[in-house]
Amino acid sequence: MQISRRESRNRHSATVAAERRRAGSAASAQDNALTNDSKDLAPRPAIFTGLRGTIAAGVGLLLAFVPQAMAEPTPMPKPSPRAGERQFSAAEPARQVRQPQPQPAAPMTRQAAPPEPIIPDPRRNVPASIFTTFDAKQKADAAKASAYLSSLSTLVGNFVQVGPDGSKLTGDFYIMKPGKVRFEYDNPSPISMIADGQSLVVRDRKLATQDVYPLSQTPLRYLLSDKIDLLRDTNVVAITSDDLYISIIIEEKNAVIGTSRLMLMLGTKDGQLKQWTVTDPQGYDTTVAIYNLDTTRRPDPSMFKIDYTDYSTPPG
Repeated sequence: MQISRRESRNRHSATVAAERRRAGSAASAQDNALTNDSKDLAPRPAIFTGLRGTIAAGVGLLLAFVPQAMAEPTPMPKPSPRAGERQFSAAEPARQVRQPQPQPAAPMTRQAAPPEPIIPDPRRNVPASIFTTFDAKQKADAAKASAYLSSLSTLVGNFVQVGPDGSKLTGDFYIMKPGKVRFEYDNPSPISMIADGQSLVVRDRKLATQDVYPLSQTPLRYLLSDKIDLLRDTNVVAITSDDLYISIIIEEKNAVIGTSRLMLMLGTKDGQLKQWTVTDPQGYDTTVAIYNLDTTRRPDPSMFKIDYTDYSTPPG
């Protein structure tokens, strides 16, 4: 049977339309499936964002509570402009940008962490002969140290003490010349030490004891003297210096208790007292390093009063 051209075209159109409907249905089904999948996956970015935010917040808290003592200064390749420097926008010519000028050092630098005391041997470099002579450089170093110590009227700061057994104690100290000093040790140490210009007492709050010594019989009197000339007023037995420190050893002999030494160490560049080491007659060394020094703060005079009937924490 022959089919006309019109019927052939109609059948072809109907076939094409049917195929298009099937293709459309398949596409709709795929769209619906994709839509459903996207609905199922929609909350996942929100969950990931929330977890990431929690981790970031946790890291921020950890960084916020890291003690400054654990932080180490790290040089940055492009430091931000300092206070007082002009900041240029990107629209301004590059030729206007100048290198930052060095800022003057602050009068007092706070250290986040205590220094590591240097444990010297005060018995080294001590001449065997009692007739000690010094060259011009050594005399100049001694004069520099004498001028610095004499210029101090008050001194407040922190300290690290290293005992003969290597144990470390920290605390605060207060000096008011002439003759007054107070050392307060951090917990758990129950020790405090006070000099009122005449006597030096060492208190133990835990044991409720108080030992009294004449200040004139302790090496601290050299640090607490109003004015001092080390070469004239003390028995200096050695003076050495290097790029970091000027070291001066003072020796004192006592017919009853024996020989003791005091080693003073000052910074070669700034001339400031950094630490001292006391060697007792038995040969045991105690080193005290000081830092965060403040010469402008005046302590309360009541801090240096000694109550010989009360062994608790002194006033102040």
